[in-house]
Amino acid sequence: MLKAALGALEALSSPALRRVVTLSLTIAIACFIALWAGVALVMDHLPTIGWRPVNWLIDLLGVVGVALLSWLLFPAVVTMIMGLFLERVAAAVEALHFPGRGPPRRQSIYEIVVPSVRLMLLTIVLNLLALPLYLLLPGLNVFIFLGLNGYLFGREYFEIVALRRLNIDEVKTARHRFSGRIFCGGVMIAGVFAVPLINLIGPVIATAFMVHMFEQLPVPAGAPR
Repeated sequence: MLKAALGALEALSSPALRRVVTLSLTIAIACFIALWAGVALVMDHLPTIGWRPVNWLIDLLGVVGVALLSWLLFPAVVTMIMGLFLERVAAAVEALHFPGRGPPRRQSIYEIVVPSVRLMLLTIVLNLLALPLYLLLPGLNVFIFLGLNGYLFGREYFEIVALRRLNIDEVKTARHRFSGRIFCGGVMIAGVFAVPLINLIGPVIATAFMVHMFEQLPVPAGAPR
C-alpha cells in the first residue's frame, strides 16, 4: 500500500494530471465561492433581533456552520466535479507506470457517471447524519470520520478504477475478496481529504493511488488484463 501511495504522488508530476488538477480546482473553487457568496447574501438579508450581541452570535454561528459543512462536504462536491476527469487520471497513471497495459474496456455512460454521483450523494447524506457524532464526541469523531468515509471512498474509487478493466460482476467479486485492503486504502484516501489544501487534489491522488493498488491485486479468474 505504501508503494501505491508513493506511485500516486509521483504521478502528480505528469503534465496530464497537472492539467486535470488545474481545471478541476478552478471549477471547484468557483462553486464554493458561489456557495459562500450566496450564504453571505442570505445572512445579510435575515431579520435582526434588535440586540447586537444576539445578532453577532447568529452571524458567528452561520459562518462556523458554513465552514464546517464546507469541510465535511468538500470531498463529495470536488469528487463529483473531478469525476468528469478521473478517466483521464487513470489513463495517465497507467501510461506512466504501466505502459504495457492494453486499452481499457469500453464503459457505458452509466458506469462512468453513476459511481461519482452515488459517491457524492452517499457522502453528503451519511456525513450529515453523522454530524451530531462529530460535534458531541471529540477525539472519537476523527475515527468515525475516517471509518465512515474510508468505507465510502475505498468502495467507490475502487469501482471507478476497476470498471476500466473488469465487468460489473468481476468488480463485485474483487471488492468482496479484497474488502479489507480496499477499506484500508479508503481510510488513507479519507485522510487525504481531511487535510486542508491537500484535499483540493484529493480525487486525483485517490484515483492514482487506487490504480496502483488495483494493479497489485490478483485479478479474478477469467477477467481480462
